[in-house]
Amino acid sequence: MSTSTEVQQDTRFFGHPRGLANLFGVEMWERFSYYGMLGILPIYLYYEVSQGGLALPKASALGIVGAYGGMVYLSAVIGAWVADRVLGSERTLFYSAILIMVGHISLAVLPGLAGIGVGLACVAIGSGGLKSNATTIVGTLYAKGDERRDGGFTIFYMGINLGGFVGPLLTGLAQSEIGFHVGFGLAAFGMALGLIQYTIGRKNLGEKASEIPNPLPASRRPLVFGGTAAGVAAIVLLVVFGVINPANLVDVVVWAVAIISVIYFVVIISSKKITSEERSRVYSFIPMFIASAAFFSLYQQQFTVVAAYTDERLNRTVFGWEMPVAWVNSINPVFIILFAPVIAAIWTKLGSRQPSSPIKFVLGTVTMGAAFLLFLPMVGSGKNASPLLALAGILLVFTIAELMLSPVGLSLSTKLAPEAFRTQMVALNFLSISLGTAMSGKLAEYYTVDDEAPYFSIVGGVAVVVGVALLLATPMIRKLMKGVH
Repeated sequence: MSTSTEVQQDTRFFGHPRGLANLFGVEMWERFSYYGMLGILPIYLYYEVSQGGLALPKASALGIVGAYGGMVYLSAVIGAWVADRVLGSERTLFYSAILIMVGHISLAVLPGLAGIGVGLACVAIGSGGLKSNATTIVGTLYAKGDERRDGGFTIFYMGINLGGFVGPLLTGLAQSEIGFHVGFGLAAFGMALGLIQYTIGRKNLGEKASEIPNPLPASRRPLVFGGTAAGVAAIVLLVVFGVINPANLVDVVVWAVAIISVIYFVVIISSKKITSEERSRVYSFIPMFIASAAFFSLYQQQFTVVAAYTDERLNRTVFGWEMPVAWVNSINPVFIILFAPVIAAIWTKLGSRQPSSPIKFVLGTVTMGAAFLLFLPMVGSGKNASPLLALAGILLVFTIAELMLSPVGLSLSTKLAPEAFRTQMVALNFLSISLGTAMSGKLAEYYTVDDEAPYFSIVGGVAVVVGVALLLATPMIRKLMKGVH
């Protein structure tokens, strides 16, 4: 393996280190497989057997999709811990990519709920591990102060959105023309390509990518590994004996993530390792955590309620040809590619005059609520009668809301983090996304195409109220933030 100095001086990939190409590729193919699978998963779960589906009740099906998304972000926290304490980021990413591929193969070849159980568990854990470590490794490719760093991250994030754009197009077409399992198989094939190119280029990542920052002491390993094995065994037994089942999975995930989040906050706030100023900043993050969870409980309904809406309420006929349901999932990545530079340029241009982080959270949450209220004019238009252009416009509002809040949350969690709990504060940001994503599945259980107005009114209205409440609390939050903007 190359030394870290050699890697950081490398310019073989458009002026960037060669390792960036490997990370760009593995992330692109992982997002291709992830969003490709997610585009067809909801309808696979609730379509009738005659249509190739599993014929689950729609509420349970959408709940499973939300629970799965929640588990991905929960796994990101676990993946970061494994990298920091046991394997290092590079090996954690490599094994996570293998696990993702195994998961997609399971979805493609195992029948019924067995394929769903094994497949989604593997993909969720693998995606979480890859998500939390790919970004970290990109950072190791550049020396401190290297002016290429921002450009490198921009290239890397283009890979994410390119995969997110192409994945649903191809898997959706495969599902509609041939069948669901071919669509899942295509996702597995994409992940295999990503894994192959990554494996070939692992030597280009340098020694720093393989470092274990805070190794777990040998004396504690039996306790940690034994506890993990016992926890996994307990979950498997609960599933086998039906205590955890498709109907209540989303409730289990919501409660588990909520309890873990509370424990995290209590551990940090009660620690003797932090100063009173750091403790105040952690308190200031609590209302932002709640707002972030509320935001993602709506934003992630792209894969639950919006998927069902696309299937049953959207006019998908274009020049006499019916567009696959999954293709709607390719709209958001296009908007992100187009508008992310615009929003970033606006914040840069405003400089010190840009809104504070709490106000950006307010803007994101209120805009997200408004997006749901925009569904109301189309209520009652009939089966597959809502215009495609109207939904595209609503998804544009989704994207603007995301760009105002999502990048800010990650940045803010690092700014407010106590010195002794930097990783844990980033984990809390992931947990807010995990909680919100699981909630997107729980909320979807209340959605029905026959009576949409109450759903869109209440969900959108509550998000606006949360945003307004955060606005009113902003002076107090700013005071608790102790000078952090």
